Amino acid sequence: MRKIFVTGIGTDVGKTVVASVLTEALKADYWKPVQTGSFFSTDTAKVQKWVSNPISKFHPEGYLLKQYMSPHAAAELEGIDIGLADLKLPETTNNTLIMEGAGGLMVPLNRKEFMVDMIKKFDAEVVLVIQNYLGSINHSLLSIDQLKHRGLKILGIVYNGAPHQLSEDIILDYSGLKVLGRINKEKDLNSEVISRYAKEFEYLK
Repeated sequence: MRKIFVTGIGTDVGKTVVASVLTEALKADYWKPVQTGSFFSTDTAKVQKWVSNPISKFHPEGYLLKQYMSPHAAAELEGIDIGLADLKLPETTNNTLIMEGAGGLMVPLNRKEFMVDMIKKFDAEVVLVIQNYLGSINHSLLSIDQLKHRGLKILGIVYNGAPHQLSEDIILDYSGLKVLGRINKEKDLNSEVISRYAKEFEYLK
């Protein structure tokens, strides 16, 4: 089973949109291992609404936490201890599995383990979502260094939102990573928009 982990340089940089596009493009299964803020909504529900192919399956979250905050804090409020040892991959029919993280790489799952440790545990290829904003170069390069330091397999970068050539050039020159594609800021997100972008990522099959 091929495993692709979608992470980002921070919170709200477009991971769920990218995960939806990849799920549609590869007709993959989708799994959100740790979901916070479920009191309001879940990323699984969004992806399921946006993905239109009949093959993808949407697996239940490993941990479903009500408060919209860091997983370790949300879990402690509910008397839950998130343990990587207890987190098991969902069963698939030998399909590619798109996994979506929560926040960035160093988001704590508990007092000792972080999101990047989850990627390592599942030996997944990494797609790093980058959005251009003041400070994004720093966040991007720190994230890339962390992935390389851990010896993780980086499939490439997806840019989400408006381009900024000077920022993007220095990130690519420093990292040597490949840009897998770009998703523009869309006024409305729906299954048609996701399907349109998915065609640009089908080469990753």
